[in-house]
Amino acid sequence: MSRVICNICPHYCNIEEGHIGFCGARGNQDGKITAVNYGLLTGIALDPIEKKPLYRFYPGSKILSVGSFGCNFRCGFCQNHEISMAKLNQVETRFVSPSDLVDTAKDLKSEGNIGIAFTYNEPLVGYEYVSDCAKLSKEEGLKNVIVTNGYICDEPLSKLLPFIDALNIDLKAFNNHFYKNISGDLEKVKQSIKLASGACHVEVTTLIVPGENDDEIEIRELAKWLASVSTDIPLHLTRFFPRYKMAEKEATKVKTVYELAEIAREYLKHVYEGNC
Repeated sequence: MSRVICNICPHYCNIEEGHIGFCGARGNQDGKITAVNYGLLTGIALDPIEKKPLYRFYPGSKILSVGSFGCNFRCGFCQNHEISMAKLNQVETRFVSPSDLVDTAKDLKSEGNIGIAFTYNEPLVGYEYVSDCAKLSKEEGLKNVIVTNGYICDEPLSKLLPFIDALNIDLKAFNNHFYKNISGDLEKVKQSIKLASGACHVEVTTLIVPGENDDEIEIRELAKWLASVSTDIPLHLTRFFPRYKMAEKEATKVKTVYELAEIAREYLKHVYEGNC
């Protein structure tokens, strides 16, 4: 059987025909890599923009948030693991075409909606759907937002960015060991942040996990690096709560988040404590 390499993310899965890749959302169908989760939504809701979180992008507005299934990371603390770790037919979905999604977003303008946010699972493993929806949405004057782990190759990201107005990118830690444990790569995510920040509004989120990425030196280096890209990039430091494979781990102390935020403020103009 023929194999084809997927070039969306740095895993570069070499996928056999009829099979899917590491993310559970991309597969080899008839010798071509495609998103098997195309248009298959697991969630759709009108959310406050601050929930993404985006605090400095049209604050006070709402955005139509949609998600599918699949992810190219393996975070033991994932709050949406029921969908991010799911594969086709393992979770309930409903098909929504790009035109139907954009029509729904337009209909919700009267309720304060400014556009579409691709979120909940890792949206960029469904790259083709995000791209098709974003292009159509842009034509209708809507805003496009992506909430992502940033683990995507430069070429597809660069092609998508002209249609994207804002991203929240998870910078999950600032050490390679952490990223290796979740099947990712720190340098690739840093590159995505640099690329995106040169094209649109970017905010960054770091979930503080006790004993994993809560070292003061690490957060200082993270903030210094982010400031080297732009001191205007907002950083959200959020609390970890026990879930998924880390259900026995204690929640992050509120005091820890506030202390780390003060360190980050030495370098960045906008630092926010989440879930405190």
